[in-house]
Amino acid sequence: MKRRIFILLVLLGALLCGEAYAQRVTNSSFQTIGYIKSDGTIQDANFRTVGYIKSDGTVKGADFMTVGHIKDDGTVQDANFSTIGYVKKDGTVQDSSFRTIGHIKSDGTVQDASFRTLGYAPGISMAWVAWFFFF
Repeated sequence: MKRRIFILLVLLGALLCGEAYAQRVTNSSFQTIGYIKSDGTIQDANFRTVGYIKSDGTVKGADFMTVGHIKDDGTVQDANFSTIGYVKKDGTVQDSSFRTIGHIKSDGTVQDASFRTLGYAPGISMAWVAWFFFF
């Protein structure tokens, strides 16, 4: 579960790296699980740095090693640029075999394939939140 939270935080940072504020990310109980700083730094709930996001969409871990990439067309790739999934414009998230593995609603609600709520990321691009499903 910690790995999923880490990746969700990293994803959320991607869209916000140019904003002038920090974005709070919550779980399904609305408990804060992290923050995204305006410089692209991703922090956990205790303000420890867990990752970074570059303006080109490359996501890096706290060790500065590349975690993966997401393309403008919704294709999700691992660190070696192998396709591992897709996020459709309607928020449907699919694995590399095109099986639905989750949903991202326009209000920022993140759901699994059975529509159970996993967390909330209001104001964050659906494409970036899709990382939650892949790592």
